[in-house]
Amino acid sequence: MHKLNFGTAGIPLSTPDRTTLNGIPHVKKLGLDSMELEFVRAINIKEDKAHLVKALAKQHDVILTCHGQYWVNLNAKDPAVATASIQRIVDAATRAYECGAWSICFHMAFYLKDTHEQAYENIKANLKTAMNQLKNVGIPITVRPETGGKVNQFSDIDGLIKLSQEVEQVLPCIDWAHHCARTNGKVNNYTEFKNILIKLEKGLGKDMLNNMHMHIEGIKYNEKGEQSHLIFKESDFKYQEALKALKEFNVKGVLTCESPNIEEDALIAKKTYEKI
Repeated sequence: MHKLNFGTAGIPLSTPDRTTLNGIPHVKKLGLDSMELEFVRAINIKEDKAHLVKALAKQHDVILTCHGQYWVNLNAKDPAVATASIQRIVDAATRAYECGAWSICFHMAFYLKDTHEQAYENIKANLKTAMNQLKNVGIPITVRPETGGKVNQFSDIDGLIKLSQEVEQVLPCIDWAHHCARTNGKVNNYTEFKNILIKLEKGLGKDMLNNMHMHIEGIKYNEKGEQSHLIFKESDFKYQEALKALKEFNVKGVLTCESPNIEEDALIAKKTYEKI
């Protein structure tokens, strides 16, 4: 991509008659650049409507990303749950691609009682199965494991980088506020945000910084990590310092706002970034 694009996690709240097809042009009207399709509870766009979504996004020059289902755990002990999780990834990635989405992210797993290393091997094996299925049917969409906001969720930045190195067609989805939450506020300043970008570039190359799928929002957390998303002004998350790091490194891609007031904080983030 040639710049950093800002958008909403889902259909903007101010969209008249809130549907995906109405939300895409409304994103543009608001002065934003992208919209994330929210498949978090179900794939809510039918196959016969996907081409309409794709065409409308192209018409209005709106970049589409997607957030896959919450009901995924690639570290599940029950083989049936693991198999169902693989299928959810394949199904959501396929529909997102049909809609013209550029990238899709998932929360991949919980550690349960496993160590990080044990969980990692299970996650890697199951994700490879999903990616092979997508490859076999010619679906090239990038699948992105997202930063877990809770301590018991996969993963920190190191785990995301390693998984991306070892599984084809996979790259991290960086949620800046989740990094803050899972460290109980330790990763919440310019230096720490900059260090994440340094790690990404070192581990995955300069092209990674030109191809970022990211989330940003206010957040409430405790020692166990994320409790809930908040609007910026109600949170101690230093979103301005995250944006400063992104500007310094000339990061390109998509930054999706997941605050409860999605378009308001997305516009705040975009205007703040432009003033830096």
